Amino acid sequence: MHLLISKNSMVPIYEQIVNQIKKQMVTGNLVESTPLPSVRSVAKDQHISALTVKKAYDQLDSEGLITTVHGKGSFISKINSNDQITEIGNEIKTEFGETISKAQNLGLNKDQITKLFNDELEGK
Repeated sequence: MHLLISKNSMVPIYEQIVNQIKKQMVTGNLVESTPLPSVRSVAKDQHISALTVKKAYDQLDSEGLITTVHGKGSFISKINSNDQITEIGNEIKTEFGETISKAQNLGLNKDQITKLFNDELEGK
């Protein structure tokens, strides 16, 4: 499992871990029964707190995406890509809604918001 953690990001580190593991599950890089690295090894490799990694693993466990067996470790649960994609789509839709509301509250109209979105997609 490959993780790229940015300590300068506005996204909390545990969320970065959760998001990257979800992405690797959806893309098929992490498949059912794949063991995840231990909390301690991820913390050591990434130079972050073990509690941060534990928080990420706990969130994934509570969402049913991984199974943690005491004394054995954490493993990828059965993956239904369609459900995962739907869940991720819903999360993104919520974030878009919040951003659109913010833009509208600042006085931007639909065309201006659409232009900003398209510019971002194109890397401008």
